[in-house]
Amino acid sequence: MHLDPIAHNARVRLPDKLAHPPRGVPEGLELEEATARALDRVGDLQQRLYADGRYGMLVVLQGRDASGKDGTIRKVFGACSPLGLHIAAFGVPSTIERGHDFLWRVHQQVPGLRYLGVFNRSHYEDVLVARVRGLVPKKVWKARYDQINAFEATLTAAGISVLKFFLHVSREEQGRRLLERLDEPEKRWKFDPGDLDDRDRWDDYTEAYEDALSRCSTPDAPWFLVPADDKRVRDYLIARTLQRALKGLDLRYPEPDYDVAECRARLLAGKGAPPEPADVAP
Repeated sequence: MHLDPIAHNARVRLPDKLAHPPRGVPEGLELEEATARALDRVGDLQQRLYADGRYGMLVVLQGRDASGKDGTIRKVFGACSPLGLHIAAFGVPSTIERGHDFLWRVHQQVPGLRYLGVFNRSHYEDVLVARVRGLVPKKVWKARYDQINAFEATLTAAGISVLKFFLHVSREEQGRRLLERLDEPEKRWKFDPGDLDDRDRWDDYTEAYEDALSRCSTPDAPWFLVPADDKRVRDYLIARTLQRALKGLDLRYPEPDYDVAECRARLLAGKGAPPEPADVAP
């Protein structure tokens, strides 16, 4: 099972019930084994992406506070080789960043060809936080939807596939996770009192997320709605969807630009040569 993209120009609604695990997802040990298989395949395909060199991929993770962005990176992208992985997190813009257009700091973190990039939050903060908190006028954030679509289309035209995952957590589950951060001393560093301010604006953020998903799920850069109340289901669905996307790139290892037989013979004839490997039956 994998996630289907949100249709282009679909009108998205985000009731809490969509945060619950969907039907058809494996359970228990079967879920663990299915996730492990998907992650093994993701690791293999990411290595092939790096070796191939013709494509790149950008994965955007968005969601409310405590929706599991950090956990997703640890679990899903922990299966990837650091050699071809680039992770960027976006917090409050610096003074220098505020002196440029809102996409300036984002473009600098876009992965190049052969790399798999992961954004923990992203340019969508500028049609979410900026909108809900009134940091810019309405005419400014409304124009950003088209600007974001054009930006993402530019990336795909350059060979960078874009996948965007909205980690949808219910209000009740978010409250439970925030309370856990307060009650467990080793998790208090992750708590920010500002999270409660945003929680008080729950309906405003819901509307902002609905508009972002509706306006910016395109064939070039689709959004995927991830039920995130169950962390294991969340990881499984993202891993399976990422596996499918990487497989769809038809990745292949490049042919060597040297004489394999000659190099092999030289290695075996040299000092301290390894023994010939035993024949292995096909």
